[in-house]
Amino acid sequence: MSKKAKDGRADFPIDDAVDVKQLLSTAHAQGSLSTRSLATLDVVDIGVQIQAGLGVSINDVAASEVVLVTMMPDDSGSITYARSADAVRDGHNLVLDALHASKQSGEVLAHTRYLNGHVLCPYTALDHAVKMTTANYHPLLGTPLYDQAAVVLGTVIAKAQELAQAGIAVRTVTLLITDGLDANSRRTSAADVKSIVDDMLAQEHHIIAAMGIGSADFHAVFRAMGIPDRWILTPGNSASEVRRAFAVFSQSAICTSQGAQLGGFGN
Repeated sequence: MSKKAKDGRADFPIDDAVDVKQLLSTAHAQGSLSTRSLATLDVVDIGVQIQAGLGVSINDVAASEVVLVTMMPDDSGSITYARSADAVRDGHNLVLDALHASKQSGEVLAHTRYLNGHVLCPYTALDHAVKMTTANYHPLLGTPLYDQAAVVLGTVIAKAQELAQAGIAVRTVTLLITDGLDANSRRTSAADVKSIVDDMLAQEHHIIAAMGIGSADFHAVFRAMGIPDRWILTPGNSASEVRRAFAVFSQSAICTSQGAQLGGFGN
């Protein structure tokens, strides 16, 4: 079934029949999702948010192997205050352009969800991926880092599980982006996120990276969430540093789409 995005940006094929709860329960039964992680994700409103990101129906996936590339750009007010919005927009779009130009572009499904939950586009082929613009990116909100990281990672898990159950080989590359510490999460802790990250990394077909923009101790922030140091980028606030960090991530995403086994940025 095709649904139109709420702001009329594009039509995305969405399979309403997908049961998020069942996908997560199956992952738990197969041993790829721990009891703690399942308890964090198996909540009604989180399930609704995950559903909103699943996007393209399995029936519309022609490739036998798929790479899920997922980005969570920060849309908090401090991004605007630090004048980083243009660099974040440009960096996100650079990643999409680089993937689109790669030989494996037909095997990539892209999904972008902002830090405060707005779905820019659910999983879709690169030809239909929505770029960030001044019209659709207004960083003026808070920083629910842990809550939204759980939603984003839960969406990756659910989509990967859906693809795997259809016999499609899947790898994933996810980038979480923030320029500040968690300030607005209501139900999820760093330890809850770490449980999910640990479960995903144990499967060896997930890469979870993080970008901390600015001067906070982001290595400590992301370590508490389970993200290995080798997958952490820490650019300053300058536009050139932010864009360079996105370029590094884009190369890792391309290498993953080509089947390379990466041990971290630059490897």
